[in-house]
Amino acid sequence: MTSLTLTVLPERLAICHLPPEAPLPEWLARAPFWSVTRTAQEPSIVLPEENVPASWEAERGYRCLKVLGPLDLSLTGVLASLAVPLAEAGVSIFAISTCDTDYVLVREDDLERAKGVLAVGGHTVAELPGQ
Repeated sequence: MTSLTLTVLPERLAICHLPPEAPLPEWLARAPFWSVTRTAQEPSIVLPEENVPASWEAERGYRCLKVLGPLDLSLTGVLASLAVPLAEAGVSIFAISTCDTDYVLVREDDLERAKGVLAVGGHTVAELPGQ
């Protein structure tokens, strides 16, 4: 795997777990970043903390590292090149993939350590203007 360039998204995110029958709220589409994975057992929703309703079960305090893409879907080892060194450093991740790229969520308390681990592994974490 060649080195990757990542950026840190500005939002603090939450990972939400809803009951299987829960409908997706209409307002979700207006959030600056969100992701839904729905199975027969649950919908999992990632969205900015400030948008999480008080009644939802949520793990708050995540930051998101975005791999700059687009990435070719035939590439292998992209997530492994990020997940393995982070796991070896004791940094837990929540990964999201799209057609164009990958996103790795880490707890905010682990963000600086994650950036350092990825840099040592040959990746670049670029700061966006205003961060």
